[in-house]
Amino acid sequence: MKVICVFNQKGGVGKTTTNINLCSYLANKGYKILTIDIDPQGNTTSGLGLDKKNISTSVYDVIASDKSIEEAIIKIELIENLYIIPSTVELAGAEVELISKENREIILKDKLEKIKDDFDYVFIDCPPSLGFLTINALTASDSVIIPIQCEFYALEGVGQLVNTLQLVKKSLNDSLEIEGIVMSMFDSRTKLSNEVVDEVKKYFNDKVYKTTIPRNVRLAEAPSFGLPIILYDDKCRGAEAYEKLTVEFLERQ
Repeated sequence: MKVICVFNQKGGVGKTTTNINLCSYLANKGYKILTIDIDPQGNTTSGLGLDKKNISTSVYDVIASDKSIEEAIIKIELIENLYIIPSTVELAGAEVELISKENREIILKDKLEKIKDDFDYVFIDCPPSLGFLTINALTASDSVIIPIQCEFYALEGVGQLVNTLQLVKKSLNDSLEIEGIVMSMFDSRTKLSNEVVDEVKKYFNDKVYKTTIPRNVRLAEAPSFGLPIILYDDKCRGAEAYEKLTVEFLERQ
């Protein structure tokens, strides 16, 4: 089982969109996938069609209580092989509640040990901040996928992001690696999009996936229907891009 964290300290970069759609395409190809929504906003949870008000056991219960991780796993009915540990708004209080808990940075890692033979891949969707939840996710992960928006300000946070990963690697998880960089919201008509991709490639070299994710209305609409793009509109440009990204991801394994 490989654990992959989808992380960027900057919000609005296509993190949840990448998580939902990469997981869905991998599951569609026959891989058994678990996604963990560790963001209190719960966008992966609602984006896969779950009603957050009707969730009895969430990632909060796994982290903040003695509930087993197996109790929190829910099968996504619309997609074979896809499972989720959902998030609820309670998760926002976990950081304060667990401030004095011993070894709190490795709670999720310890819980994942119990299911290490049950899935091919686990993807963790992180909040856009470097708090207790993100530290738990990075400590539990083998590698990180970093979505970066093809806009000017995206470059400003790259150095800080790399420093964060190096800090976690040095102090909590020495095997943490960068799985790949996903360039999102790409617009081939603009000079800026191409310049940002070139700059990120200079910085990360071959870690940058060749497949870019375009700005696409259908991709933006899909979460409001609780559907991944493979079920909402599998012929749109966004769907084609995520299918290509999934193939490229698998080729690198």
